[in-house]
Amino acid sequence: MQQGEKKEIWMVQTKRADFNGLAEKLGVTPVSVRIMRNRGLETEESMRRYLYGTLDELYDGGLMTDMEKAVEILSDKLRKGIRLRVIGDYDIDGVCSTYLLLVGLKRAAKALGGNPEQVDYEIPDRIKDGYGINEAIIRQAASDQIDTIITCDNGISASKEIALAKELGMTVVVTDHHEVPVGEQGQILPPADAVVNPKQQGDRYPFPEICGAVVAYKLLEKLYEAAGIPMEEWRELLEFAAIATVGDVMKLQDENRIIVKYGLRQMAHTKNPGLRKLVEKTNLDITALSAYHIGFVIGPCLNAGGRLQTAKTALELLLSGEEEEADRLADELKALNDLRKDMTRKGEEEAIRQVEETYRDDKVLVVFLPDCHESLAGIIAGRVREHFHKPSIVLTRGEEMVKGSGRSIEKYHMFQALSRVADLLPKFGGHPMAAGLSIEEKNIEEFRRRLNADADLEEEDFIPKIWIDVPMPLDYISEGLVDELKRLEPFGQGNEKPQFAQKNLMIRNVRVLGKNRNLAKLSLVTENGLSMDGLLFTDGDEFLRKQAGRQTIDIVYYPDVNEYNGTRTLQAVIKNYILK
Repeated sequence: MQQGEKKEIWMVQTKRADFNGLAEKLGVTPVSVRIMRNRGLETEESMRRYLYGTLDELYDGGLMTDMEKAVEILSDKLRKGIRLRVIGDYDIDGVCSTYLLLVGLKRAAKALGGNPEQVDYEIPDRIKDGYGINEAIIRQAASDQIDTIITCDNGISASKEIALAKELGMTVVVTDHHEVPVGEQGQILPPADAVVNPKQQGDRYPFPEICGAVVAYKLLEKLYEAAGIPMEEWRELLEFAAIATVGDVMKLQDENRIIVKYGLRQMAHTKNPGLRKLVEKTNLDITALSAYHIGFVIGPCLNAGGRLQTAKTALELLLSGEEEEADRLADELKALNDLRKDMTRKGEEEAIRQVEETYRDDKVLVVFLPDCHESLAGIIAGRVREHFHKPSIVLTRGEEMVKGSGRSIEKYHMFQALSRVADLLPKFGGHPMAAGLSIEEKNIEEFRRRLNADADLEEEDFIPKIWIDVPMPLDYISEGLVDELKRLEPFGQGNEKPQFAQKNLMIRNVRVLGKNRNLAKLSLVTENGLSMDGLLFTDGDEFLRKQAGRQTIDIVYYPDVNEYNGTRTLQAVIKNYILK
């Protein structure tokens, strides 16, 4: 099938269930049950939790291995006024985790009779330090007479570095959510005094797919309990666990969905001046924030500091108690993100040009952008993958050697592919859909050649699949259904926005709207004579050119209500289309 010149395959989800029976028990329409089933939910209980789950149903952090031990260590150190340093990471999860631990440990120190000033932090520099705790950070902590290090969103794979901290006489508590390294003898845990990570073998925590900030949040729950701090104070920190969950692209399922759902509600009346200012600067309505706004507006601003300068700017924003300082830092992050967007756009254009001119027939796209900022390689690789629907690796010139970031497609296990050319890569890591690597510049051509020679991919693997939840006529849409679909929010990774489809709609007319003429408003008519507007966000003039002479269209859409001058009308937001 074609959308304009771009091929894609439309597929209808076919998972089975007693849709009518479950709908009656759950108090929703069969459409909602079908959508939940398509998201992997099988039982009435899991669907009920999805629809009606509350904060009381969050899992007990005490089930995590070493949680009790970590709380004992930290309570003891805080009570004695001993110096602690939080070591975070430069991305949004690392910043939120660091913020949570910093605020929480200082509050616990006060409650336990210690000194809040005994707690400080360090966040690695993306370019100078790279990811996670390193030897220089540990030696600096020793020199600063830090007694205890607590990591967040990193540390699980830093056995060598943590061994050094132990040699230097420090206590180390690791909190992390990344996969535990595995050797011939099984998992390899760092030699820390306590390791809190739900992905450890034998861990009893029911839902290990949480981000680093949620691990930190659960640790604070137990620490606050031990220190006799009211639980309302812990609950007030929920919004930062929610921001990190969305920003770190965790699956919005199970506990994560509850955290994000209630965290977004809480942000509407946040007490954090920095967060409030950032929402204001990005022209969002704080009372109507969605996971989309966190993922594509707020999150990128918080990430921009760590990408282009230092993540400490984002942390300082969250820590700022003064309106004036919060205003200045929010402006700075917004400006950095605008710069990042501009740099990304230029890098994306250059990458697409290179592929069009030189590598169009390659199965695996390897693009070298020597002058591109290395922190943008992953974003650009994602855009190139989206544009060509092929595995894409973007390489940039680093300080010592070329660094790269890759994004893959369903049929190509990127980490395994890199493992087969490991002799060319001094350093690499990742998983099926994404990876990072280092390579010497002289080996780039050989790297490209071998990846392509090795790639077991067919032409049909490069055709994107559009998954449709329900083939649903526009006649079926009502305001009640639109309201019901809102109950399935927040949408995002693992709980994608539902997609509906209808064939053979007549196009009565088309108007191009918007300052940049980037909206086509179609007047659509069903076979039963029902008329409804369809909104298509695209190059409007390009759509008119494609549509010329064709009056019938198939659409993949999402139903919505348009409110204008007090009048509410139903409309279909078009995601994909086929002109006939």
